[in-house]
Amino acid sequence: MRRTSPLAVTSLVCGLLGWSLLPWLGSLVAVITGHLARAEIRRTPELDGDGMAVAGLVLGYVQFAATLVGIAVLLLFFGGLVWLGTAS
Repeated sequence: MRRTSPLAVTSLVCGLLGWSLLPWLGSLVAVITGHLARAEIRRTPELDGDGMAVAGLVLGYVQFAATLVGIAVLLLFFGGLVWLGTAS
């Protein structure tokens, strides 16, 4: 019987926490443990959980991308307000 990698479970749980309770910290842990889990699963044939590791990676990376897009939108919005204020 194959057992599930604890790092894959950690990656998935932290990826979910990255979207709820621990926005950046959870995502960072999800990405790191996701990569470690995938490497461990490739090295050890009796381990399973690659799908959970990938899900944790996706959740972590999407959270980082959403944060960067949100920051860019805020900067553009407030930059536009400053520009409008100085143009008149």
